[in-house]
Amino acid sequence: MSSIEHIQKEFEEAVEKVRKSLSSESIQTLKVKYLGKKGKISGLMRSMGSISPEERPVFGKAINKLRDLANDSLQNIQDLLQHQEIEKSTSYSSLDPSLPGHRIPTGAIHPLNRVKEDIFSFFTGLGFEIERGREIETDWYNFEALNIPPEHPARDMQDTFYIDDKVVLRTQTSNNQIHVMESRKPPLRIIAPGFVYRADSDASHAPMFQQVEGLVVDKDISFAQLKGTLYIWVRHMFGFDVKLRFRPSFFPFTEPSAEMDVSCSLCKGKGCRVCSQTGWLEIGGCGCVDPNVFQKAGIDAEEYTGFAFGFGIDRITMIKYGIPEIGLLTANDNRFLRQF
Repeated sequence: MSSIEHIQKEFEEAVEKVRKSLSSESIQTLKVKYLGKKGKISGLMRSMGSISPEERPVFGKAINKLRDLANDSLQNIQDLLQHQEIEKSTSYSSLDPSLPGHRIPTGAIHPLNRVKEDIFSFFTGLGFEIERGREIETDWYNFEALNIPPEHPARDMQDTFYIDDKVVLRTQTSNNQIHVMESRKPPLRIIAPGFVYRADSDASHAPMFQQVEGLVVDKDISFAQLKGTLYIWVRHMFGFDVKLRFRPSFFPFTEPSAEMDVSCSLCKGKGCRVCSQTGWLEIGGCGCVDPNVFQKAGIDAEEYTGFAFGFGIDRITMIKYGIPEIGLLTANDNRFLRQF
């Protein structure tokens, strides 16, 4: 026990000397001298074998107490050294470490991705599968298989980016529908999302935008089922206050065909620049699949019927959040994005 008291007194005196001339080297030397493998406190632990069994518990408790004291003292002078080094490094600059730091702004899901994930969640909940396809597509899958031959006037409806005479940047994700119908047998229930490209640009159109198309193929599929599906989707996306209407239209790959419009969210149907003073915004097209499309995809049109629809995710996002310019969605302007 006298050895423990002697080493403790010696250690405390050594700590005071190190405290007066702090350095990482002196602290390390002190640590090795007393707590190292060959240190004095470790030597006390090794000497327990020469002590009688009756005395070992008391002796061991005293050594553990000394070891804890040494560890705490070394940690205290280590903290003191670190504090002095920080003060020294900041004394030569204008930095005030006591001032609060700059907060890093938290991120959020981009409105386009938020709407896209909402659309995916809704339709997969109805049993639709997600099918993705090629953005660079052949003329056959982008036009001809969709009942749009080279001389068809409907090609003038879409200002297409041509890579060469037979390869284009797809103008709609309907090309996915043909690939799926060729490779799988009905019944089919899919949505086909992705980027599409058209030479068009104004307040509500962009040359590149995201689109989702849907396709259902089975026996006894009707236009009424198409309308019912889209009615519940519009109410899910925009709420019960938004009106939906179907206008008879023409698409080469559907017959009968219709345009889908919803009431303008900016002017509440009164008329503004975004809706061209009509009070309505077109969100996409729809219709029953033309038998010629089934024939080109290898599906028996006498046995199966189907419906298809398509809309732009960018346009849906604009309507849902009342965004007046489509360019805001891709401008990376934090003033705009912070609102979401």
